[in-house]
Amino acid sequence: MAMQFSENGKDKVGAVLVVGAGIGGMQASLDLAGAGFKVYLLDRQPAIGGVMAQLDKTFPTNDCAMCILSPKLVECGRHLNIQVMTYAELESVEGEPGNFTVRVRQHPRYVNVDECTGCGDCAAACPIVRLDQFNAGMSERRAAYKLYPQAIPNAYVIEKRGRAPCRDACPIHQRAQGYVALVREGRFADAYRTIREDNPFPSICGRVCNHRCEDACSRGKVDDPVNIMRLKRFVADWALAHPDEIEIPRPEVEPTGKRVAVIGSGPAGMTCAQDLTQLGHGVTIFEALPVPGGMMRVGIPSYRLPYDLVQKEIDDILALGVELKLNHRVDDATALLRDGYDAVFVAVGAHQGVRLPIPGVDLPEVVVATDFLREVALDSNLRSRIRNRRVLVLGGGNVAVDAAMTAVRLGASWVGMSCLESRETMPAHEWEIQDAQEEGIEVFPSRTFKEVTSADGRVTGVRC
Repeated sequence: MAMQFSENGKDKVGAVLVVGAGIGGMQASLDLAGAGFKVYLLDRQPAIGGVMAQLDKTFPTNDCAMCILSPKLVECGRHLNIQVMTYAELESVEGEPGNFTVRVRQHPRYVNVDECTGCGDCAAACPIVRLDQFNAGMSERRAAYKLYPQAIPNAYVIEKRGRAPCRDACPIHQRAQGYVALVREGRFADAYRTIREDNPFPSICGRVCNHRCEDACSRGKVDDPVNIMRLKRFVADWALAHPDEIEIPRPEVEPTGKRVAVIGSGPAGMTCAQDLTQLGHGVTIFEALPVPGGMMRVGIPSYRLPYDLVQKEIDDILALGVELKLNHRVDDATALLRDGYDAVFVAVGAHQGVRLPIPGVDLPEVVVATDFLREVALDSNLRSRIRNRRVLVLGGGNVAVDAAMTAVRLGASWVGMSCLESRETMPAHEWEIQDAQEEGIEVFPSRTFKEVTSADGRVTGVRC
């Protein structure tokens, strides 16, 4: 913010900016204020007092330095002609004597100084531990802190050092640093509530997330990144095991009278429904499949993501008052607007698989991986078609691994994976590939597929 302090020589009372609120700055401010000037006392720290406030640490009885300083603190804080500006820095000074304009950068305290009573409850609840620079780094404090007990203003400040890289890397900007700190403190219920503020699917993301947060984790520059994904899973599993200790606050909002149709019950559709319901809108979800969850339910095998966990987190959203209509395919979104809905949110997902542009892919025994996983999830007769058969999965990504490991569970006599990439550059997670190999799946990297061969209408192999 910019402030202008000027004196044109005709006014009897001017304004003075005092930069630095140590004992010298405070005494100068008191003298100037006593002479009738309006004084702005500026300091970069969250409280006035400067270095002298630290000197009381050299005296075990807290006397001398603080005995001299504390009356000045109180007088500066109460003087009607002194405006204390803490946690701020002077950026520029322009003008001439008697007519200056200064630019001051006010750092956010994240605490309302006018309402803060200095009780310290925020510091007691804060899970973030920092070295206390006021005590020369020889002790610790919380990120929510007061500079020292006698500080003026008598208000706390929350230290925030920008956005955490893990949060920036997350597609939903999950505040991972918050719940990780709560887990460290053993406050698992608070950690679960913190996760749910940003993410309605903690159990799901604790199992199948690609955890970009860990790729961006600063700890990885030292040794290994924090295992953020597994911590989320731990907290979600703990919450399932201790339902009596978990209470998710639900905001009480007045109904707006607006109705919104959501097409698709996958993660995007469900999250949208939750957020809109919490704003007071009425929400109806239309799902073409007989089960809710979208690709979470029919695109991820149950060995990786148990169906009961998916249903549990969907039920938590439906409990907010969301209406769900299964087996309702929507071909014309504008028809919903004509039916009285005020808005339509389209969240149909990406269920359509891609076939390779080579001969033979249209044979009946060639199945797209996404279709294969969906049919398995919907309890089709695929088990009888796969049992005791040889299965080759073309592809090297995570979906290919899912398809291959699902084929093993359906009773295939042999399962292999073949892909264009080299073994070192396969797009699937390394631990996924290792798990597949441990289950007996053979990997054939660096292959270019030319044709799916057949005889009498049945697949015989793949020519590379």
